[in-house]
Amino acid sequence: MTTQELRLNVEKALEEIRPFLQNDGGDIELISIENNEVTVQLQGACISCSVNQMTLKSGVEMTIKKYAPQIEKVTNISA
Repeated sequence: MTTQELRLNVEKALEEIRPFLQNDGGDIELISIENNEVTVQLQGACISCSVNQMTLKSGVEMTIKKYAPQIEKVTNISA
């Protein structure tokens, strides 16, 4: 899989999860993909949400791995 295909697959995963985040007043942005690690930035209400780490691991990471199984880790950077 090329870097561009990988990025497209990760973006598809984020598009799938984005409506759930937006329903709670949040959003997510893809920052980078390096060495099978995705860096995202949770936005809006997601920043201060007490369960954002659970959302990141069980929601975002699981969905990204469904589209791009080679991804090993998803990390959130603070705004």
